[in-house]
Amino acid sequence: MHSFGYRANALLTSAVTILALMCAMASVSDNFNTPTPSAQVQVLNINWFQKQPNGNDEVSMTMNISADLQSLFTWNTKQVFVFLAAEYETPKNSLNQISLWDGIIPSKEHAKFWIHTSNKYRFIDQGSNLRGKEYNLTMHWHVMPKTGKMFADKIVMPGYRLPQEYR
Repeated sequence: MHSFGYRANALLTSAVTILALMCAMASVSDNFNTPTPSAQVQVLNINWFQKQPNGNDEVSMTMNISADLQSLFTWNTKQVFVFLAAEYETPKNSLNQISLWDGIIPSKEHAKFWIHTSNKYRFIDQGSNLRGKEYNLTMHWHVMPKTGKMFADKIVMPGYRLPQEYR
């Protein structure tokens, strides 16, 4: 006959093996999801566009941000981290990214949203490179699963331009 310890070990080993198999299946099942998120950003107003005393350009803007990220959620999704970034080129750097707004979406019910906001973080360029500058607004997201690897993607919205003159 087997002892109590041997039986408990066998039961625990079986339970951990089944749990690991279920986690692997959950992670693999995310590969069959083909999300189709959408996002739109409307810049309503440039609140101010000024040169700081240290020579850097700073911009404050009011935006309408709308997005439908419901297709990112599966039964294995814990939450989605989303942020909006302004991206532009300067003579020194081929890519400058400035985060303007971010948020955490805890569930599918909150994944379709519309907000009216100013940039949450300062839009500053180290230098006087922003006058008349074309830039893209890019909605980035990181899907955090309950089990398995995180994945990230983005939607690029081109065609925005800053004013030629400071305000």
